[in-house]
Amino acid sequence: MLKGPDTNINLHVLPPGSPETERTLRFRDHLRASEADPELYERTKRQLAARHWTYLQQYSDAKTEVIETILARGQQSTTA
Repeated sequence: MLKGPDTNINLHVLPPGSPETERTLRFRDHLRASEADPELYERTKRQLAARHWTYLQQYSDAKTEVIETILARGQQSTTA
């Protein structure tokens, strides 16, 4: 997380061949194709962002359940 005077950036850097790259792209692609899941993800992130966290990782960990749910739906839609 990089915080600047007028822009905050959350940058993910992954090594070549990382399985997380494919997972992240599947998540992005599903959000682009879905009507309901972007709203669910946004609502969840806003609710979590409104809470006080001692560490940023706690916020990130709290998003895991909704991210896994959305990824599972994306997997279902590609295999259906």
